[in-house]
Amino acid sequence: MCIDGRAGIDAGLVKRLVATQFPQWSALPVTPVEVDGWDNRTYRLGDEMTVRLPTAVGYAPAVDKEHRWLPVLAPSLPVAIPVPLAKGAPGEGYSFNWSIRGWLDGETASIDRIDDLSEFATSVADFIRALQRVDATGGPSAGAHSAYRGVSPAYYDDETRRSLVMLEGRIDTIRALAVWDAALEAAWSGPPVWFHGDFASGNLLVRDGKLAAVIDFGASGVGDPACDLVIAWTMFSGDSREAFRSAVGQDSDTWARARGWALWKALISLVQDIDRDEKQAAGHRRVIDEVLADHTFSSRTSASKHGSGRR
Repeated sequence: MCIDGRAGIDAGLVKRLVATQFPQWSALPVTPVEVDGWDNRTYRLGDEMTVRLPTAVGYAPAVDKEHRWLPVLAPSLPVAIPVPLAKGAPGEGYSFNWSIRGWLDGETASIDRIDDLSEFATSVADFIRALQRVDATGGPSAGAHSAYRGVSPAYYDDETRRSLVMLEGRIDTIRALAVWDAALEAAWSGPPVWFHGDFASGNLLVRDGKLAAVIDFGASGVGDPACDLVIAWTMFSGDSREAFRSAVGQDSDTWARARGWALWKALISLVQDIDRDEKQAAGHRRVIDEVLADHTFSSRTSASKHGSGRR
């Protein structure tokens, strides 16, 4: 049997893979983690390690990428990231490379676990800036391995426009299209830098109310960092968003592309959930509304600045 999806991955498979390929750890217990992802299944191996297995062929390239580059990134970053300890090969009916990493203490970030959200937002921004400062020479250029994070949001133009057609009459598609067009017009022309690719609360760990670690670099790469700013609307608001915006910097064009990335994801998610999951749909609508409002404010501010210079 060929195991290449979520349904075929369980603790028994992990136990067999470890016993076969890394017998020095074969006596350690294997248990599922409390909060698991979709792209990968993760299991605790003893007290100090985790085993991470891609669930589909599209996620498999991340194993080699992370094994190669996480040790390069780690020394320059202000909080912990996963430490690769070993790389496994296909076996026991499982089709992909897989990894063993050191365990990182912390809980998944949520508002109720954070002492000061504005301070936390600044810490996230500091991490992003530190990541961008790492030498990008030879790094993996954005593309399929990063789910096209780090390229222009134009890669998802067709998908975005289809979503707008499907949501006609259910959201303000005219304003949304203006945000999307502005994102496409704000072409990236800077030097390639490192980006994480999936900066979301689920990939941030908190300990004692503060940012303790950043995980899941499967969509990371070298390219345009605009995708890493999406958290401004998905997790932050009000004072915390302004703290993040101030600390992370970035020019107006990068913020325009970031709004495009946030809008694209919220639109395709809303299409999926609007008639199926009212709670999830409300969250997607909130992000869309926040992005549209931010675009309007940015446009007015830009117009005011340009106008103030006229005589």
